[in-house]
Amino acid sequence: MSPVVLWFVAGVILILSEFVVPGVILVFFGAGAWLAALGAWLGLTPNLSSQLIVFAVSSVLLLVFLRRRFRDGFLGKVSEEGLTGDNIDDEVGGVVVVLEAMTPGAKGRVEYKGATWQALCEAPLAKGDRAIITAHEGITLIVKPH
Repeated sequence: MSPVVLWFVAGVILILSEFVVPGVILVFFGAGAWLAALGAWLGLTPNLSSQLIVFAVSSVLLLVFLRRRFRDGFLGKVSEEGLTGDNIDDEVGGVVVVLEAMTPGAKGRVEYKGATWQALCEAPLAKGDRAIITAHEGITLIVKPH
């Protein structure tokens, strides 16, 4: 198998691995593998050692200079505009769905904006009930029936 194909396939595997091991790192090594494939295809890197140098140097440079710029986009953060804030206090009054029956004083699980949270309730709640966030203690939401 030609080095061009091997580097290209390695790049695809590394980029797809980003979905399994998130962190916005492997995608840059995949791009480095593609640059090594391009160098081999153009005949600029005829031997393995020169291809490895292109792979290593380009991967590290891409990682160092582009990771911060692309990380927020890959992780779903588009811009600062329109965000209500990162403070959980801003979510007081939000509606949650109870994931497991809860009794006052015992922690349970609720879903809020697609994420699962620990919660304490002020009154008994059944699975599937809707509740309102009244406060928080650390990362535990305090909820009451809707």
